[in-house]
Amino acid sequence: MGDIIFKIINVSGGLGLFLLGMKLMGEGLELAAGSKLRTLLEKITSKKFIAMLVGVMVTAVIQSSSATDAMVVGFVNAGLMDIYQSIGILFGSKIGTTATSLLLSFDIKAIVPIFAFAGAVVITFAKKNNYRYYGQIAAGFGILFMGMGIMSDNFDFLKESELFANTVATMSNPILGLLVGMIFTGIIQSSSASVGILMALGMSGVVGLDECIYIIFGMNVGACMPVFLSAAGANRESKQVALSNFLTSFLAALLLSAVCMLMDASGVGLPVIAESVPFLKGNTAAQISAVHIAFNVARTIVFLPLSNLIIKLTKLILPDKADEDDEITVFLDSRILTTPPVAVQQTEKECARLASLARASFDLSMEALLNGDAKAIARVEENELTVDKLTHGITKYIVKINGLDIMDYDRKVMGAMYNAIQDLERIGDRSENICEAAKKMIDGEAVFSDKAMKEIRSLCEVVSQILEDSFYMFTNQSKDPNLTEAVLQAEDQIDEYCELFRQNHVNRLSKGECNAEAGALFVELITNLERIGDHAVTVAFCIPYKNHNIIAQQQA
Repeated sequence: MGDIIFKIINVSGGLGLFLLGMKLMGEGLELAAGSKLRTLLEKITSKKFIAMLVGVMVTAVIQSSSATDAMVVGFVNAGLMDIYQSIGILFGSKIGTTATSLLLSFDIKAIVPIFAFAGAVVITFAKKNNYRYYGQIAAGFGILFMGMGIMSDNFDFLKESELFANTVATMSNPILGLLVGMIFTGIIQSSSASVGILMALGMSGVVGLDECIYIIFGMNVGACMPVFLSAAGANRESKQVALSNFLTSFLAALLLSAVCMLMDASGVGLPVIAESVPFLKGNTAAQISAVHIAFNVARTIVFLPLSNLIIKLTKLILPDKADEDDEITVFLDSRILTTPPVAVQQTEKECARLASLARASFDLSMEALLNGDAKAIARVEENELTVDKLTHGITKYIVKINGLDIMDYDRKVMGAMYNAIQDLERIGDRSENICEAAKKMIDGEAVFSDKAMKEIRSLCEVVSQILEDSFYMFTNQSKDPNLTEAVLQAEDQIDEYCELFRQNHVNRLSKGECNAEAGALFVELITNLERIGDHAVTVAFCIPYKNHNIIAQQQA
């Protein structure tokens, strides 16, 4: 009895190491491959086959279909893709995640401690995050296999249990097998982990492939649970994505279970076929991995061409909502935070959107000021409500990102974005101030001389140009020295204009060409335009460019 308790403790410890290693390796891969993830995700198209390949590649990199699926739900919720684009990625993610079981099928127990040691050394002594991520991958890989080895070495006590033997025998029943697989994977929320545990049982000789086939099918259905959890609280289309993902796995499990039952009835079942393959013969763990891979490949071959029908069935079960409220943020979603490099990229896009809104406020204020367009004033006020809410939303999201483990450069970029959005909001506020002046002019409370209006137009043109160049540098993270020089020259010109126009204003007042009310309004307009130019320059140079020293010298 004491020996059995000791083995149970060892199995528990091995399972803990296995899950920890999987988590470390997955997170390390995800962080180290940040830029690659961005490139892959940009290739998402409406072509289902291409989207499927993207899903395979992304999940093969980060080794977590749950993370990929959650990311996809977040993208759909943020409006970056629709259900037709997402379903291809979800098919691919299921194939990509089988790479873990393929790795586990190799017998490399003798050398895995080297990976754990090397990874620990790198994590401990490396100064740069990038190197620590690689160390995390190696350590996670080693710990993963060490946990697997401990489990397989200590599961053998189950062979002596008559109760366990009888229970395992019932698993060859398709319904029971599917249910057990679905429930177990639904609880631990990782098909890779559940299949890995099943492989450990197979390596110890406790179970054979004939008892595992339907459990494996059920595990792939249970792996859809994290997608449902990700879609909770999201919009209707995100929930449809989660449902379509479940339907394809569930229908595939039913179809392949029926095929396996027919094969068993004919006397040529999967265990017989597996034993006839040289590199699978006598290796239960490799056979389990092969069935896991075959299920997901077959699922994709059969149902990817039928994905439009799956979507129709999904929308029949869960119809579209006509009046669903839009979120203020377009590119941000909390689900994307599970993949920090992508969250950083999406924040950059949302900040670029905020810049375009701030620019729109300025352009509308110019319409009101220079052309007397009263309708433009109302549009600026409406636009500014969005700018304020969006600034608040981005700020909260950046705070969340800074709590994650991200690359050093990305952390600097997030700090720069945090500062930039404050300046963008102030540009919007200054545009509102200009609209207040425009309203007084439209209502006849203030009248400018032709000379004053000409000066205002000249200053507006320079401010408009510096906004265009500065926002281009910001949204594109441009390092063009010519553009840098143009922004700095425009800033100098704005300062010169403001100094000159203020002096001209004093002269007009002394000559009686302007009254006191119009004169005060003129000074206020000049000040607002000057401040908008200052904020634009700050935004232009906020990103930590590699040529930062050159820019600093130019500014000096």
